Amino acid sequence: MTTTFYEEIGGRATIERIVQVFYEGVADDPLLRPMYPEEDLGPAAERFTMFLEQYWGGPTAYSEQRGHPRLRMRHAPFPVTPTSARRWLTHFRAGLDAVSLTPEQDAAFWDYVVRAASFMVNTPEPDQASS
Repeated sequence: MTTTFYEEIGGRATIERIVQVFYEGVADDPLLRPMYPEEDLGPAAERFTMFLEQYWGGPTAYSEQRGHPRLRMRHAPFPVTPTSARRWLTHFRAGLDAVSLTPEQDAAFWDYVVRAASFMVNTPEPDQASS
């Protein structure tokens, strides 16, 4: 029987902790907070938890409730600049640092989120917009 990465890292409890710490940072971030229009970050945190669970081999509730992730489409209304992607990564790094992953697990998770953050950039930096 094969163990999924989701199971290896501790399942939902680990993902929830990562997401909790991530959103604690986002809540106070003047650049990122406007990208989360809901007054309460709880629904966004639950969606992100479900997405990460599914991505790493856990329950498929995200797709069952929301369909295909379509990450770029869902984030298209928000100006995601290279700076905002780096800030997003700063908060995600704090989330990863809050859990006990092996160096290999941490590297795999971090590699994924770095690629994902880069993929989500859809707007140049303001000073580059006129270039």
